[in-house]
Amino acid sequence: MRTQRPALYRTFTISALGSITYYVGITYVPTYLTSVGGFAESDALRLATLASAAVIVVTPFAGVMADRLGRRPTLVFFGVLSLVLPVALFAFMTGGHTVLALVGAVVLALVAGGVSAVGASSAPEQFPVAGRLSGLAVATVATTIFGGLTPYASQALIDGTGWRLVPGIMVAGIALLALPVLWRLPETAPSLLVPAEDDAGPESRRNLEERPTPAGSS
Repeated sequence: MRTQRPALYRTFTISALGSITYYVGITYVPTYLTSVGGFAESDALRLATLASAAVIVVTPFAGVMADRLGRRPTLVFFGVLSLVLPVALFAFMTGGHTVLALVGAVVLALVAGGVSAVGASSAPEQFPVAGRLSGLAVATVATTIFGGLTPYASQALIDGTGWRLVPGIMVAGIALLALPVLWRLPETAPSLLVPAEDDAGPESRRNLEERPTPAGSS
């Protein structure tokens, strides 16, 4: 792992952004709707369930984007959304207006689902195959920090400060720190690294087989 420190940093960043967007933007939302938005628990769960269904919708589209356009630009795209949208979306959920709360919850879930979908393939691709599992085990400690702890931290900060937009600020802050790393990610999408076999002649395939595998690709 001493030789894979850049990959560890990249994977930690991907996991941090994916974790905080998912755990704060989806898992924490029912609690936020009841404690801050003033919704009854049953209504909050209903809205959160509808928002969670959005993850199912966005996942295949995010996957197609990552395969066709590349992992890096897709992660940057969702990273920018994670920076500019969360504060406004959490504000939508504070007024007790059902339609606005639903819009806020659904869009947050779409962003979180997109980051998680692309991150799930991008994170392991940062390591060579030989050390991939070990690298992931170390780097995904970010999930514990930015996933398991952030919902509790969000509620504690709201209770302590009275500032209802703290969760959105937290997500945007991590996105701001993550974007420079995401911008510099090596591209690992197989479709952009490996020419289609049907389009490659024998000489191209021979050169491809002899080419060294990049350290950051699988």
